[in-house]
Amino acid sequence: MTAVMVWVFLLLMVLAVPVAHAMLGGVAIVLLADGKPLAVILQRLYTPTQSFPMLAIPFFILAGSLMMSGRFGVYLVNIARLLVGSFKGGLGQVSIIGSVMFGGVSGSAVADATALGNALIPVQLKENYPKGFAAAINSASSTVSVLIPPSIPLILYGLVSNVSIVDLFVAGILPGIMLGIGMFAAVWWVARRKNLPRAPLEGGFRAFRSQVLAAVPALLMPVFVIGTLRFGVATPTEVSVMAVAYALLVSGLIYRDLSWRVMWSAAVETAMMTGAVMFIIMASSTIQWLLTVGRVPQELAAWVTSSFSDPWMIILAMNIVMLVIGAFLDLPAAVLLLGPLFVIIGQAIGLDPVQLGLMMVVNLSIGLYTPPVGTTLFISSAIARVGIGETVRALLPFYFIALTVLLLISYVPSLTIY
Repeated sequence: MTAVMVWVFLLLMVLAVPVAHAMLGGVAIVLLADGKPLAVILQRLYTPTQSFPMLAIPFFILAGSLMMSGRFGVYLVNIARLLVGSFKGGLGQVSIIGSVMFGGVSGSAVADATALGNALIPVQLKENYPKGFAAAINSASSTVSVLIPPSIPLILYGLVSNVSIVDLFVAGILPGIMLGIGMFAAVWWVARRKNLPRAPLEGGFRAFRSQVLAAVPALLMPVFVIGTLRFGVATPTEVSVMAVAYALLVSGLIYRDLSWRVMWSAAVETAMMTGAVMFIIMASSTIQWLLTVGRVPQELAAWVTSSFSDPWMIILAMNIVMLVIGAFLDLPAAVLLLGPLFVIIGQAIGLDPVQLGLMMVVNLSIGLYTPPVGTTLFISSAIARVGIGETVRALLPFYFIALTVLLLISYVPSLTIY
């Protein structure tokens, strides 16, 4: 019956049915074939919505939306230009640095790709950047956001695997920085070959000082989140509410750009993103229940450990599976589906669940800029008005960097375990 569910799910995906609906369709067919009532689906849909830690997702999204709706985005770009604009391909480097800083506020690759893409890609094109390269930089660099706390995918993984979200947040910092440095090097290498211009911000130290001072309150958001969680002051859900209060305080009293229109826009954006994520969470819980009843995770773990002789081969196989699935499923859906399965396999080979979480998020984030369903790939290509094929060709150096970081995280536990 599991095979039937998978085939129905794949068929509905090919027919362009939304992911959550395709999941429910597969489960419904299996229940009907087994003679079980469809009311079971309604029960399983309701269950995950009762999780208190789940409240952290909308509040972190709201905090990021409030923070990025005003002047902070301008300050962020200016700081990045002051830091790296003097390098070859300076505007490309700004995308990388901007994503590292933006990730500490939004935790969403899609929000990053949209906000920074609209701000930087048109300017890059005026500086004669190849359209495909400009789109490639934005689509790849925006995935750094899913590693720098507060990360929505890491929260989802923590919920489905019962792993400490605090540990995941702390462990995600170093891989996020590694990915950012690697992409920085890739942009510099391509910029030298194509002789792309530098883009320093005028004003020197005086401009740097004023921009940094202006942006410090917002840049302290990730420090506030990590510090509060690390010292046990509050739970992730409580910290997410505090982050919203902090965003309102900074926007209203320091930047003075908070208005009813901004708050309404942020609330609508949060509702839309939360609704999409929650529907996938609810639908995936029905599949997880069906797999658990059929003891599929345990049987899969037993088969894997008996078929592969060495743990490194199992880790490699897991990575290959995630790379393939990540190219077809959006990141939240893939984390929710694969997390419970791979945690059991990881336990069987002694793989730390925190390391597995970072491995999974880095792996599946590559799917965000990989066809045929790459979200940031399509967003960036649309902004640059360039074909997907041209962007993918320009992405080759970024794929190399991301896969290198993935291998390091997979086989060097000290990078993610503290």
